[in-house]
Amino acid sequence: MNSPASPNSSSLVPAINGAAFDFVGRGLHRPECVLCTARGDVFASDWRGGVSHLLPDGSQGAYLGRLPDGGALRPNGISLEEDGSFLIAHLGDTTGGVYRLTRGGGVSVFLDRVDGDPLPPTNYVFTDRVGRRWITVSTRHVPRAAAYRGDVADGFVVLVDDKGARIVADALGYTNEAYVSPDGNALYINETFGRRLLRYAILPNGDLGRREVVTEFGTGVFPDGLAFDQDGCVWITSIISNRVIRVFPDGSQQLMIEDADTDHVDWVEDAFRSGTLGRPHLDNAGNTVLKNVSSIAFGGAGLRTLHLGCLLGDRIACLRQDVAGYPPVHWEYR
Repeated sequence: MNSPASPNSSSLVPAINGAAFDFVGRGLHRPECVLCTARGDVFASDWRGGVSHLLPDGSQGAYLGRLPDGGALRPNGISLEEDGSFLIAHLGDTTGGVYRLTRGGGVSVFLDRVDGDPLPPTNYVFTDRVGRRWITVSTRHVPRAAAYRGDVADGFVVLVDDKGARIVADALGYTNEAYVSPDGNALYINETFGRRLLRYAILPNGDLGRREVVTEFGTGVFPDGLAFDQDGCVWITSIISNRVIRVFPDGSQQLMIEDADTDHVDWVEDAFRSGTLGRPHLDNAGNTVLKNVSSIAFGGAGLRTLHLGCLLGDRIACLRQDVAGYPPVHWEYR
């Protein structure tokens, strides 16, 4: 492996060629979020209205439903629950919320309002080890593309616990995945267009302490998904450049994977700097094997195989690692 590099280091070099990947699944529909279990199941968000299920024997199926009002359910982040249902972060054009999807296709509201206001298009939902739900909203802007800028910071995080739902972090630069640390003491948050990994201490009442910047990312990096390994490091996916970066507790970075089309990255960077970044930039992956890698999950034997969900892909890329992941809350669920 490469030696750790300092944040924004120009010494970062491609670590893995895309040709080294194995793949699971076929014909998937916007598998933006991916989850793995000890039994070998892989679950991925499915833009048709639910969750794709890739079984250990190579077969696959899907659990699909519609919103209670009959509208289309647009899954972004997903959470596997102990009873086998899923919480779905709904990324509608103008509305959001979190919905519960059963394997029979039933859909019910889990949370669609906070502080009396409807939830905007919703990015991610994470269930921690004590049953709290952490929900991210990237921006209050509609359309969301108006917030693809470094000078917009109106994303927020909602906590749902036994006290109800409340906003616990605000003014974030396009809030993406949020994950509670293995020790349960901190919430880690990716700011995609703020280009930072943040950390907040979780207070005894569930509120969050002061904001800390774990690390900042440089050219080509737009952080999206995250997962922890057994050494306490955070693995970050970057859309656009198709990078996977390992962030050490001291904030130093190690590039693990890169599958970038440099012309495409330069085009996106020019638009980002000029404030003209829009949907066409995110809906084009360039000439790459990975297609806007957005989600990361450790799975397989010993939790040593990375599973990568891609916004524009139709399968899950897999790559064996020397380091093991930390088992997620849902690891033993079925």
